[in-house]
Amino acid sequence: MMRTLRHAILGLIATVGLMGAAQPVSAQIVLKPAYGEASLLGAGKARGAVVWSHGRSVESEDSESPTPLYMKAFRDAGWDVYRLDRMRVSDTLSNSSRALAGYADGLKSKGYRRVTLTGQSFGAFISLMAAGQSERIDAVVGTAPAAFGNFSEAYDSYRENATQLWPILRNVRQSRVMLFFFHGDDFDPGGRGEPARSALAQRGLPNLVIDQPALLTGHGAAGTGLFVRRFAGCIVRFAEAPPSPNDPPCDDSWGRNPSAELLQAATATSASGSASGIDATAPLRPYLGMWYGSYINGREVALAVERAEGDAVHADYVLGAGMEPDQPFERVRRKGRIEDGELIFDEKGRNILRYRLRPDGRIAATWLDKAGKGRLETVLRKVN
Repeated sequence: MMRTLRHAILGLIATVGLMGAAQPVSAQIVLKPAYGEASLLGAGKARGAVVWSHGRSVESEDSESPTPLYMKAFRDAGWDVYRLDRMRVSDTLSNSSRALAGYADGLKSKGYRRVTLTGQSFGAFISLMAAGQSERIDAVVGTAPAAFGNFSEAYDSYRENATQLWPILRNVRQSRVMLFFFHGDDFDPGGRGEPARSALAQRGLPNLVIDQPALLTGHGAAGTGLFVRRFAGCIVRFAEAPPSPNDPPCDDSWGRNPSAELLQAATATSASGSASGIDATAPLRPYLGMWYGSYINGREVALAVERAEGDAVHADYVLGAGMEPDQPFERVRRKGRIEDGELIFDEKGRNILRYRLRPDGRIAATWLDKAGKGRLETVLRKVN
C-alpha cells in the first residue's frame, strides 16, 4: 500500500518509463506466490491465476507491503494468487508493465484457464499497461490508479494520473477492466469515472467502474476490511466472467442492515431494558435504543443503550466478527455517563467509546484503544 510521502518525484520516474527504459533485471521484478508455494493448486486445478501488483514509493520498498485482504477471496474461491514484487531501482512503468505482461503470458502457457491482473496505485497502472501488451490477460482490476504523484507533494504532475490514464485504457487489447476511484484520494485529480467508462466502452471492452463508493475514502481504501466486505465477491465474479445484467449489485449490501447474529445479541438488551422499565434523564433519552453501523476494518458494530441509574448509563456494545480468525464476535456490558451532551464509556482498563448526536439524528461514534494505539470512527443510525 502507498504511504504518505509516495510519488514525490514519481512524475519524472514514470515519464521516463513511458519513454522507454532498460530491460528489467529478473532478480528485481519477481513473480512469487502471495501465500506461499503450498497455497498453489496448479494450473490444472485452479480456477485461474491472479497477480497483484503493489504501489511504488520513493522512500521505501513497497515489495515489503502486505498483500491486501481482498486477495484472500481469490484464494478461497480456488484461484492461485501471486504477487509481482519489484525493487525500486528498476520499477518504472515501462520495465514493470513489460515484465508483468511476460509473466501473464507465462501463466497462460502453463495452462491456467484465466489470468487476471490486480494492482494498487502504481500497480494498477502497470497492470493496465500490461493488458495493452498481451492478448492473454482476461481481466484487470485496478484500485486507486496513480503514477504521477499526489496533490500536496507533486501538484505539477499529479493531474497526469488522469491524462495519462486515458491512452492506457484505449490501448488495452481485449481484457475486461474493473476500476475503483475513491473519494478523498490525494492522488486522484477527480472526475475520472465517466471518462474511464467512455474510453473502455469505445474499445468495446466489458467494464465496471466503481466511482467513489460510500464510506471508503483515501488512497488506501482498497486495503480495508470494509472494502473486502462490500466488493471482494464482485471482484472475483468479474475475474471469472464478463458482467451480466442479471448479476447482483456489485456494491454489496453488507453493513447497511445488521446481521442476524448481531441483531439478536443487541435486541436482547433492548428487550430486557423494556421489561425492567426505563429510567432516563432528558440528556440520555435521545440515545436510548439500538444503534448500528460498521467500522472501516470490516466489523459490524451496535450499541444498545438500555437505561440510566442515577448518573450511570447501562448499555451493551456488540462487535461483529472481524476479517481474521483472532477477531471473534464480541458482546460486552458497558457503564458510562452523559457529559456535555456526549455519551462516554471510559471504565478503567477498557477501550474508550464516545458518542455524540448529529443534527441528522444519527450519532458520531469513536472507538479509542485503551493504550492510545488505535482509533476508529463511524456513524451509527437508529434501528427500530
